Amino acid sequence: MLWAKKPAAVHGWNIIHVHHHLVSLKNNRLPQEAWALSTLKSRYDVHWLTGQFCEYRTESMYRRIIKTRARFESCLSLILASLVFGMFAITDYQLLGFTKEYYLLVAMRIVVVSLCILLAFIIGRWGNYFRRIWLHALPLWIFATGIILIVPLRPDSLATQVTAVVVATMAFFLLIPNLLTVVTFASLYLSIGFLAAAVLFADISPVVTLRLALLLVMTNIVGFCALLRLENLQRKQFGLLQKERSQNHHLLKEIALRKDLEAQLRMVAERDALTGLNSRSHFMKRAKALLQRSRLEKKPFSLFMIDVDHFKNINDTWGHTHGDWVLTKIAEACMQSLRPTDVIGRFGGEEFMVALPDTGPDNAQIVAERLKKKVAELPLKEGMSEMRLSVTIGIALANSEEADLDSLITRADQSLYVGKRDGRNRVVMCREGREDGGS
Repeated sequence: MLWAKKPAAVHGWNIIHVHHHLVSLKNNRLPQEAWALSTLKSRYDVHWLTGQFCEYRTESMYRRIIKTRARFESCLSLILASLVFGMFAITDYQLLGFTKEYYLLVAMRIVVVSLCILLAFIIGRWGNYFRRIWLHALPLWIFATGIILIVPLRPDSLATQVTAVVVATMAFFLLIPNLLTVVTFASLYLSIGFLAAAVLFADISPVVTLRLALLLVMTNIVGFCALLRLENLQRKQFGLLQKERSQNHHLLKEIALRKDLEAQLRMVAERDALTGLNSRSHFMKRAKALLQRSRLEKKPFSLFMIDVDHFKNINDTWGHTHGDWVLTKIAEACMQSLRPTDVIGRFGGEEFMVALPDTGPDNAQIVAERLKKKVAELPLKEGMSEMRLSVTIGIALANSEEADLDSLITRADQSLYVGKRDGRNRVVMCREGREDGGS
């Protein structure tokens, strides 16, 4: 009887082990989640001045992801800006007529437009918002240079040109996609260059110079703040999306781990730890379902109670290690002798039970005899050659009067007792209150 408790103890230890694993996972979840959230938060922090992610790897990832969109928007913006810049040649003609200055302005506009359209094509083919920032920044400097060169050629139209510079500055910040730092330097170059050209070639007074400088400073501040806010919003939106994806990934991993642990726990609960057969409770559940189905379909149903003969002597003589080995080998032999539709379980200690649906008395007798022979032919370990393994099998057949599985088990156990009393190593079948012995 001491042996019968040992597998149950091992089985219970496995359940406790998996349960402790689940509890440990739950207890460790909060600090792990807190650490993960803290890491994610610092990873997606945005610099207050540049509008870029503080962490270089995150900023690089962001630029790689948006490079296709930035490339398309840059091409479209450059083409539109080039067309607008070229169209001002009409205004030049109205102000200058066919003069030397007009031809210089037209030539300059053609060069600027041509270069920008060429850059739009290059950016469309080879632009990279992550690795070739200079390529995206170059059109800003070309436009800025072209706008500055208009001042010495059209000094009388300074008031109109101031409006153009303000519009161009806002376009730098909001129309052509670029990094905030790149746009800031290009815009400062435009503002300082335009102010210097106005002082040198338009002969403006110090008061007008101060007013013009204040206007350009305010324009740059407004443009800078607008783009800074836009960069912040875009990167924060990106950060939130990445955080959500990361949390979903962690959640999916945790769900998968929990499902795996639950599957292990279910397997431990349903399987005998030593033999791998159905546990007693799981066998009872499956056997009841098979018995109920047999009754509904009006098909025969048989139940085996199998006992290993003289098993206590094996434990006493060779130890529990050899006893465990014997049980696993007998379990394998039973599985090989049964059909896929049959259900076998370890009932306790050295006892096994088998439920055989759609099996009448003749077939049950054949299966039991085959199983008994299979066990008798099992090769033994070295040092156990003087003994021969055998099993006694009690068979109970379901009839129309039986109501449940327990009565079948009782009858199979009674048949098993008769077989053991008559000398073991035999098959005994119970037929409606009488026992039929077998060899």
